[in-house]
Amino acid sequence: MTINYSQLEETRRIFGDLIGSGILPQEITSLAGHVNFFNESTKLSIPCPLKQTETISALKGLESLVALKLSKLRFDNNSNASIDLQHALLFLFSTYCSSVDGYFKGDKEKVTKYLKQTDLNRAQSDPYRRMSANLYRTKDHRYYHIHGSLDATTTLKMIGMPPFVPNLTDYQKIVHMYQDKLDTFNCDELEALNVKNRQAGIEALKPEQFLNTPHGKTISSKPMFEIEELENETPPVPFLPKPVGSKPQILAGIKVLELCRIIAGPTIGKILAEYGATVIKVTSDNTLPDVPFFQVDGNMGKHTTNLNLKEPEDRAKFELLLADADIIVDGYRTGVIEKLGYGPTKVTELAKQRGKGFIYASENCFGFSGEWSGRPGWQQIADCVSGVAWTQGQALGKNEPMIPPFPMSDYGTGCIVAISILLAIYKRNTVGGSYWCNSSLVQYDLLLLAQGSYPSEIWDADVLNNQAFAPFMKLRYYDSVDAISGTALSIFKQLNPDLLDNQEYFTSLYSEGFGGMIKVLKPVVEYSGGLEVGYKCASRPNGYDEPEWF
Repeated sequence: MTINYSQLEETRRIFGDLIGSGILPQEITSLAGHVNFFNESTKLSIPCPLKQTETISALKGLESLVALKLSKLRFDNNSNASIDLQHALLFLFSTYCSSVDGYFKGDKEKVTKYLKQTDLNRAQSDPYRRMSANLYRTKDHRYYHIHGSLDATTTLKMIGMPPFVPNLTDYQKIVHMYQDKLDTFNCDELEALNVKNRQAGIEALKPEQFLNTPHGKTISSKPMFEIEELENETPPVPFLPKPVGSKPQILAGIKVLELCRIIAGPTIGKILAEYGATVIKVTSDNTLPDVPFFQVDGNMGKHTTNLNLKEPEDRAKFELLLADADIIVDGYRTGVIEKLGYGPTKVTELAKQRGKGFIYASENCFGFSGEWSGRPGWQQIADCVSGVAWTQGQALGKNEPMIPPFPMSDYGTGCIVAISILLAIYKRNTVGGSYWCNSSLVQYDLLLLAQGSYPSEIWDADVLNNQAFAPFMKLRYYDSVDAISGTALSIFKQLNPDLLDNQEYFTSLYSEGFGGMIKVLKPVVEYSGGLEVGYKCASRPNGYDEPEWF
């Protein structure tokens, strides 16, 4: 990068703006002098024009502020926090950095044997069905991201395509088949079908278009996360005494039930596990499909169990866990867990009955206010609706939107919600009560967009005029997230040949569940003063453990 721009200075600016926003109380932001950012890069190595490295580093700075305050409360120590910007960048594509016995996400034939096959509807394994979650041009020359989610059948039937096409694996043929079909719809027709069928699709809007929608106006007026007081009758909850001989972990003794799939929600639980919380991920393998490889990174530090919350016997087991839990993390469509009887309403009642507050945390795509708050969505949907995709495409010199590489808004959202949970733990410890924490993928995107793009001279020199990025420049709006991220990763490795092998950034543990050595990123924030962060147990597939606290 030129002398006119510094990643460190921009990270510190964003960090200072976040502190000045009032999102954290003064007694926490007063610790800002204890947070150090270091190790900026002189060249861009991810082909995204938005300041992802700087934004996530600043968010990790906020995370560390609340952790430092909790450490002071619990252990009466004075620690400092350090955030390596390159480590923070890797966090934004953690799953692509993870491996089993040296095999990565892209090593499909070799890594599959280690994974539990939770892709129940072949949404990932069938190339044809996989492309039902993709961006296409419409008849009126707009762009719509259809999304078959974890079962492509409804979306495919909705647009008049067969649910399965046996033996169709040719990528270009599949793309043309979809684009030819989508060329018969205008964007408004697709939107009407999408809403009718309750699918996770959306038009790709430019940033100003989104902000002029009723939902955009509503959600852009909100802070990046909200904490709502559910009740104020329960007393402060003290931390448990530190076991003799153990290292200080600020969330040791805190129990978390994680009701999530895919990336943003599990990232919340993983961050809590890094700080010593006991986390049980609750899924139902027979009824809830999941992406097999994402569990390698996403389940690190957790136990996992199968419970079908629609079955009386499993509900009884879940309620035994719930009775002793401190935190519930909900990553499902808005209202789903509430309808099952375990949402904020239930935990508020239970908190009063047991005399101990709960923290309920939710993440979704569109946010929890506004007309689209109940719509389903994923990372690509948020990036399309918020304007991130158009910003990406135009920065590459294209007059079309394009999904940015890697699920970066997923990881950013996970970090934001984790910050809100840490703050709610502070509130519960000092004043008591129960709290609902929430944020969304769109809110992360709005925060990111607000920081602006890299200066054009840097973007042009580092990306547009850099021959290393030539393969990425050939990609188009219709290319899959796998093609986009895979190409970006290959370039990243070429530009940073040693970064993914830097042992300072990674930890390895043997996993009986996966039957191999798991290698994942270490926690991004490092602390002085003996404050411990890390994982108490290795990752394992969904549904591996009995439903009991460990």
